[in-house]
Amino acid sequence: MKAKPVWKTNHQGQLSLLPPSYDDLVPKNHPVRIVNVILDSIDLSSIEATYKGGGTSSYHPKVLLKILVYAYLRNLYSSRKIEQSLSENIHFMWLSGQAAPDHNTISNFRSGKLKGRFKKIFNQVVLLLCEQGYLSLKDIYVDGTKIEANANRYTFVWAKSIKTSRERIKKQLVELWRYVEMVYAEEEQTPNEPDSFDAIDPKEVSKAIDSINKALEGKTVDKAIKQKLGYAKKNWPSNVEKYNRQEAILQDRGSYSKTDFDATFMRMKEDYMKNGQLKAAYNIQGSSNNQFIVNYTLEQKTTDTTTLIDHLKQHTNSFEQTPDTLTADAGYGSEENYQYLEDHQIEAFVKYNSFHKEQKEAKSGKVKKPFAADKLYYNEDTDTYYCPMGQPMSCIGSYQRKTDNGYLQTIHQYQARNCKGCPIRSSCHKAKGNRIIERNHNLVRLKQKAKEKLLSEDGIAHRKQRCWDIEAIFGNIKQNMGFKRFMLRGMEKVKTEFGLIAMAHNLKKVSLRV
Repeated sequence: MKAKPVWKTNHQGQLSLLPPSYDDLVPKNHPVRIVNVILDSIDLSSIEATYKGGGTSSYHPKVLLKILVYAYLRNLYSSRKIEQSLSENIHFMWLSGQAAPDHNTISNFRSGKLKGRFKKIFNQVVLLLCEQGYLSLKDIYVDGTKIEANANRYTFVWAKSIKTSRERIKKQLVELWRYVEMVYAEEEQTPNEPDSFDAIDPKEVSKAIDSINKALEGKTVDKAIKQKLGYAKKNWPSNVEKYNRQEAILQDRGSYSKTDFDATFMRMKEDYMKNGQLKAAYNIQGSSNNQFIVNYTLEQKTTDTTTLIDHLKQHTNSFEQTPDTLTADAGYGSEENYQYLEDHQIEAFVKYNSFHKEQKEAKSGKVKKPFAADKLYYNEDTDTYYCPMGQPMSCIGSYQRKTDNGYLQTIHQYQARNCKGCPIRSSCHKAKGNRIIERNHNLVRLKQKAKEKLLSEDGIAHRKQRCWDIEAIFGNIKQNMGFKRFMLRGMEKVKTEFGLIAMAHNLKKVSLRV
């Protein structure tokens, strides 16, 4: 005979003689306790000073900060969902002391009080974790990732489009003036030409249109020209004024979103439509140690190369020290970055763009471009290169060029004496005359130095660690924490939001190691 099941008793309606303590319901090593203990030791006087005296009471900034950090640690980013958790979740109720700020209070604190102030709070936590031995500020691993902005994907402004529109207006103004000259030529007269046709100043554009109209007064004018002049008078000055406003927002960027002026359109790895569509985003630069985020900066530039120096400067300003070593991938391997690291005595394990290709060729023994400039023999004493046939290539001069960051590079040029009749000329170069090569000696030296470090035992160890150190952090933030799109708009607010994510990540790592 089958035994009857035994049910556990249910005391849903039973009253307790003494109410339970929330503290008894929160496990000893629970992440919420880590958040509480660490943030209790943080100085928030800079935020406290922003509150006005008198009036009704306010929630203490430390309580609101704890709520936000723990919410981000639990993948809760909506202020309304955080408000809901404060009345339903025991851990939130314990952390807040049963305080129940509404979603407006939480949102205003995050986007208002913390804006421009959170980075110093984050730095305090990093220093505290450093003192406790969780991380080091001496060896850092740098990488970047792009996170989508809270912006409409189809309301964009492109710098190239503005340039094209300006050139179109200028071209049409010139064409209208050519028509005026044609009309006057028929009457054997010469009109007074406007000062400028450039579509830069709306007043000058309006003045040029007025000059054309004045020149055509009393003349027989084609109907299409009249209509075009009417359209130009009505629209072109205001369009030029709009272009000026847009260029002021763009500064040195190539694009921005109309719903978040600080966001730049970038190519994302998360390409759901598989069509290579650009999306409004921010370029996050992070440095880590032992899978803890040590420093973060947000950039509007689409490439990582020009972001490293500013990122390092912020590290130095935040912690009043420079790191001993820095490891990064090929996206940061430029002459400017190598030189900065060398000047500041930072041991750099930074790849350059052809590093893996060189290793692959060395391993296989097959060289794809054996006659490339970097494969030619160079005699440093005589400052002479030798072509594949052994012909000397003497220096014929040098010039300087400036990078996007204003860094000056010195380029030397070397020319072969006589390539005529050379049996391997077609494989060596395609130029009509004698072959000319360009070499940046400082970059060659820095790349050789980088190569030696990267292939050393320390270099190999650092390169291996970089993969699971900083890259794993970005993977955790995007996949495990589900943070792939910002909720706030504007650079300063977005900095605060990523700072909360970074702090939540660090404190979660602490809770896993307690």
